[in-house]
Amino acid sequence: MVSQVFEPMRERAEICVGEIECQKKAIQLLDEFNIPRGLLPLDNIVEIGLVRSEGFIWIRQTKKKDHYFEQIGRSVSFAAEVTAFIEPRRMKKVTGVKAKELLLWIGVSEMLVDNSNCGNVQFKTHTGISRSFPVSAFLL
Repeated sequence: MVSQVFEPMRERAEICVGEIECQKKAIQLLDEFNIPRGLLPLDNIVEIGLVRSEGFIWIRQTKKKDHYFEQIGRSVSFAAEVTAFIEPRRMKKVTGVKAKELLLWIGVSEMLVDNSNCGNVQFKTHTGISRSFPVSAFLL
């Protein structure tokens, strides 16, 4: 849990609570870091925090969310708590996100948004599997 592992960072963090405020903050942060808004389709966010000096972000929901990205034909599961280190066009050391590959759920460790004209999002896993999909699949 973020509250246990990263408790010392909380005092340096920008923390937002409340569902409406957190949805706005999540969109603002995704836009600020040039990450497609639909990449994290989270509901019922109760807390979002960002430690700018570290680039550490956490998002808490009331419960986990499973989402199916129709354009790429993939199911993704978002835990009640998602964490990452965020920087422009990239989220690394991601926790709480798993994608279904064939019949297995595999943890996503990194998301990188390509800034070329073709515009792909590359997903990497801890096991070395990497997949790229068009940015358009994650736009709202």
